[in-house]
Amino acid sequence: MANTRPLVAQWSRLGNSSIAACKADIPRPALVSYQTVRHASGKPASKDKDKKKRKTRNTFRQYDLKHAMQFSLIDAMHYIRAFEVGQNPASAKYEMHIRLSTLKNGPVIRNRLRLPHPVKTDFRICVIAPPDSKAAADARAAGAALVGEDDIFEQVKNGVVDFERCICHTDSLQKLNKAGLGRFLGPKGLMPSAKTGTVVKDVGNAVKNMVGGSEYRERMGVIRMAVGQLGFTPDEMQRNITSFMDTLKKDIAQLSDRITKDIHEVVLSSTHGPGLTLNGEFKSANSIPPKELAGPL
Repeated sequence: MANTRPLVAQWSRLGNSSIAACKADIPRPALVSYQTVRHASGKPASKDKDKKKRKTRNTFRQYDLKHAMQFSLIDAMHYIRAFEVGQNPASAKYEMHIRLSTLKNGPVIRNRLRLPHPVKTDFRICVIAPPDSKAAADARAAGAALVGEDDIFEQVKNGVVDFERCICHTDSLQKLNKAGLGRFLGPKGLMPSAKTGTVVKDVGNAVKNMVGGSEYRERMGVIRMAVGQLGFTPDEMQRNITSFMDTLKKDIAQLSDRITKDIHEVVLSSTHGPGLTLNGEFKSANSIPPKELAGPL
C-alpha cells in the first residue's frame, strides 16, 4: 500500500496558503482611538455657557410709533362713539392712557386735579373727624357719605369698606393711627396721608374738590384717568386733555434730576371702545364737524 502522508501534507499546505490569501484580501476596519475629555469640575461643559447671558430690562418695553396709526382728537372721538352705540351714555366715559418711558423700579407719579369740565362720578367719600365738630358738619354739607371716628373704625375693622375716598381731619390723625387701619385701608389706597393731600384742616373744601376732582396714578409705566363723559363736545374734551397733560408735565418736572420720565404715547379710549393713539392735532382734513360729536348717540 502506498504511503499517503506526503499527499496529505501537500494538500494541507495548499489549503493553508489559500486561506491566508483570502484573509489578506479581506479589508480590516481601522480602529478609532477613544479619547476622554476631562474637566476640572468633573462635569461636561454646558452649552449655555457659550451663549451670552441676556440682561434683564430695567425699563418698560416701548414700541416705535413711526408707522403706527395715529388720529386727531375729533377722528378718535368719532370712532369711539361708534363703538358705544347702544350703551348707557351716563356710564360710558372717555379715558386717557399715558404711556411713559420710565424705569421699572423708579418712583411713580400720583396726583389729583380738578378738570375744567368735571367727570361725574358716583363714589362715596368718608371723612374722619369728630362727629359733633364744625368740620363734620362742613363735610356733610359738602356731600360726604360717612362722617365720624369710632363708628367708622369699627366698621373698617369688621371688613366693611363701603367708600371709595377717605379724608382725615388733622385733629383726628393721631386717633386714626392708633386705630391701626393701615392694614385695611393701605392695600386699597384709601389710607389718608399728608403726602397725598388727604389729611387737611378744611375738610369741607377738600370734599368739594374731591367730588369734582379726578385722581391718577402711574401703574406699570402707564397713567389712566377718565377725562370726559361720552356726551362732551370736542372743545370740552380738548380743554380737559390740555389741563391733564399740563398737570402731568409739572409732576414730571418736579422729580429729581437723576430720574428720567418722558411721555411716549397718548391713547384715548372709552369704557367699551378701543384705544386710539392721538397725534396731538384737534382735527384732520377729513374730520366731521365737531357739532356732530356732541349730545346723545
